[in-house]
Amino acid sequence: MRILIIEDSVDIAEAIEAKLSRAGHHVTLAQDGVTGEELALSGAFDVVVLDINLPGRSGFEVMANMRYGQSPTPVLVITARNQLDDKISLLDLGADDYIVKPFDLGELEARLRAVTRRHQGLSQSVVRVGPLEIDLTVRAARLGGEPLELGKREFEVLEALAAHSGNTVSKDRLYLKLFGHEDIGTPNALELLVSRIRKKLEGNDVEIVTHRGSGYMLRARVDAVN
Repeated sequence: MRILIIEDSVDIAEAIEAKLSRAGHHVTLAQDGVTGEELALSGAFDVVVLDINLPGRSGFEVMANMRYGQSPTPVLVITARNQLDDKISLLDLGADDYIVKPFDLGELEARLRAVTRRHQGLSQSVVRVGPLEIDLTVRAARLGGEPLELGKREFEVLEALAAHSGNTVSKDRLYLKLFGHEDIGTPNALELLVSRIRKKLEGNDVEIVTHRGSGYMLRARVDAVN
């Protein structure tokens, strides 16, 4: 996942970043509300972790402006115990969940996974497409019951396609998930990743279909229309 942390406490932000980075996520830090809001509205992230008390612009303002700007990115709010009443207002503004300080970093990661699953319309942590199984919790895949070796970005492509299996995912959306706005990659980086994944899926009843000018679709071959 690409995760934006908007938190002005350096100690808390760096502890979260270290935990999530070790788990294989891409983490970006913002230490004030103005910068955090700009990044959140960019659409480059799968989920936002938002503190309430921020310099420059409060968490309330950031949350309200995200939803006013029609940003669908899920948001997990960090709140202190004496701010529990504020959680109602933030949930009404469009926040998806909250966690109370002090919190366990493992719980934070689990809540982030749950929030993104709900946002993607998934109720389980394991996504199945034909013989392909993708475990979103441990970030691993199996094909026909055997481990499927994938690079970090290969997994991210397959994860995004599996979350919308049977539907076309645009190239722009995939590229943004992989590289965000700060990394332009190479012109054919996405095509190369998809090509490598296709080779690893060969000989099994699951495929990635290219819809030219649109994007890619992951589907079980039994779902293919002749």
